[in-house]
Amino acid sequence: MANESTSSTLSELYTEIVAEAEFVIQEQSIMKNLVKNYTIAGGGKSVEVPIYSAISAAAVNEATDLSNTAVNPSSVTITASEVGVMTTLTDLARNSAPRNVAADIGRLFGEGIAKKMDQDLIALFDGFSVTLGDGTGAISAASIFNAASTLRAEGLPLNECFAVLHPKIAYDLKANLTNTFANPNAGDLQNEALRSGFVGQIAGISVFETSNMSNTGNAGDYKGGIFHKDALALAMMQDIKIETQRDASLRADEIVATAVYGVGELHDSYGVELHFDSSIQ
Repeated sequence: MANESTSSTLSELYTEIVAEAEFVIQEQSIMKNLVKNYTIAGGGKSVEVPIYSAISAAAVNEATDLSNTAVNPSSVTITASEVGVMTTLTDLARNSAPRNVAADIGRLFGEGIAKKMDQDLIALFDGFSVTLGDGTGAISAASIFNAASTLRAEGLPLNECFAVLHPKIAYDLKANLTNTFANPNAGDLQNEALRSGFVGQIAGISVFETSNMSNTGNAGDYKGGIFHKDALALAMMQDIKIETQRDASLRADEIVATAVYGVGELHDSYGVELHFDSSIQ
């Protein structure tokens, strides 16, 4: 069989594989912690998220009835689909490996699904109607302030907004800054994944960098984004699940990892695409 993990049972390793995969996916996915999270439960593979328009208050005279204001939300439907990865681990490879095979497989599976989840959410940046940059110039601190003004004009609190950039784009931003704007004690950093990707704060917005971002086709050209946490959503139907199947004739075990989730844009005006080109290759 092709693509085997070559050169007893796997039951004793199963628990460790699952634990390592679940740990890694939580640590490696930056985007999951920055967007609205929903759970798909109770049958079906979709969740319908209500979207409410802003409501305005008006002055009224004493002893005068208030006029009725209709609340008629629209909705966004997010449909889940499967992602997965499989490897075949032979008995010989497992028994002769000098490393902890269970931890290695769990880490690889967790990283693979975390990367796919981030890439699916990051791809939504391209759907934002407002774009800064045309993919030819380098990003600067002024670019972040520009985008921040757009979000602030929507009445969004900037301490609930985030910027996500490719490391090569973030390099130009950091090089442009006269100081780091870093706040190492930021209260919204709840796990090491966020801390490891944290660049600093500009205009009250936390800036993160991740390599889980596809190149547009031109060297150093990446599309990042700056957005409020309610701009995008992740709907989980099934978190990472590990299953094994014994292939006795092959003297090996098939190890399969899957997750079922969907992503979607909730508020288009709550995000700005940042399309810049890195000065380094």
